[in-house]
Amino acid sequence: MAGRRCCGVPFFIEDCGLKMRAYLLPLALLGVVQTSAAQAADEIFEFWVTPSVEAKLGRGRVELETSHRIRDGRDDTHFVRLWYSQSIAKGVTLYGGIEQRVTGQTGERRLHQQLSYKTGIFRGRTRLEQRFVEDNPLMGLRVRQRLGFSIPIGTSKRLAAVANVEGFMTLRATTATGQTGLTAVRTLIGVNYKVSDNLDVGLGYLRAQDIRRGAADRVGHAPALTLSFSL
Repeated sequence: MAGRRCCGVPFFIEDCGLKMRAYLLPLALLGVVQTSAAQAADEIFEFWVTPSVEAKLGRGRVELETSHRIRDGRDDTHFVRLWYSQSIAKGVTLYGGIEQRVTGQTGERRLHQQLSYKTGIFRGRTRLEQRFVEDNPLMGLRVRQRLGFSIPIGTSKRLAAVANVEGFMTLRATTATGQTGLTAVRTLIGVNYKVSDNLDVGLGYLRAQDIRRGAADRVGHAPALTLSFSL
């Protein structure tokens, strides 16, 4: 059944304005949380670059992802992460991963289980993380929920406007006195461009907020560059 089109994208909701409100709603809801949580904030400038390469392996795909987060006035973060993924249904992909990162002089290892899903312009993922921070006694446990959308620009389908918001829910901290509950919110708005069948480039503005009880929230403002290679 064919639907109407809005901004070049087919929709099954008749009113374009209603549709726009529908896909902006998740961003607005977490935006309210983000705004109310940051009455005062310690804000800095950052730069994030995330290159990755992936290839087919058996019935799934393997991906090597790295990230370099340069911060003005705080410790930089660098990590390397290995993923294996398989499609389990239309628009649904299951991932497992392991990561090694360093922030300043502190090392951390993480295990990841992730479910990514998409339908139409909507995108989402749910990630469970187990965190092992150097010299800290406990395994941290955290759920990360991301909601967003990707809207094609033009007729070539190579360029898309993207936006998402991600909440970090800490179930168990890595120390006995560590904070739990909603501990971070990350928001991104930008564009993705498919340069070729083997290369995708993303560029956007990212706001990373660490929510701290009894202290000013830490907020980073970063241009974010992603480079995704496919073999």
